[in-house]
Amino acid sequence: MKIPTTLKHKPVIVAENYGNVDGRYAYKTDVQGLSLGLAQWNDRGKMDISAKVWRYTGEKWSRQSEEMPLHRVLDLAIFICKAEQYFREAYRYEKLYDPENTVIERVGLQGDAMTVKVCTENEMIDEDIKTVRQALSDDSELLGERFSTLSRLLKELGY
Repeated sequence: MKIPTTLKHKPVIVAENYGNVDGRYAYKTDVQGLSLGLAQWNDRGKMDISAKVWRYTGEKWSRQSEEMPLHRVLDLAIFICKAEQYFREAYRYEKLYDPENTVIERVGLQGDAMTVKVCTENEMIDEDIKTVRQALSDDSELLGERFSTLSRLLKELGY
């Protein structure tokens, strides 16, 4: 399915068959494409690029499609990697986390740090953390393939 080019986000690089590889939702998802292009929030004379997840309901392009600045896409990837790393060792804690020290790590970015932590404000955290751990475990092959691909590409880029 062709990603629209007449909307405010102007695609430059696209993956129009993303619906075929959308994890466990492959071939039965409303996410039909990804794009890298000119951001919809651009002002005249200022050009930002963004990544966009395109959703299609079967009848029209959805307002739930989401456009993100590239740094945010990478921050999300970093965040997911930290969570995966955390859950590999979480078995050491009775509740899968230490209630006295909920900070997983502070990841240095731009002279400050993104604090990754267990959300103990969630009243159901003791149950929900088990659910998330199980979901990561259930999807380990699916995610592992993507982590390996990301690692390979970062090494090829010299990172």
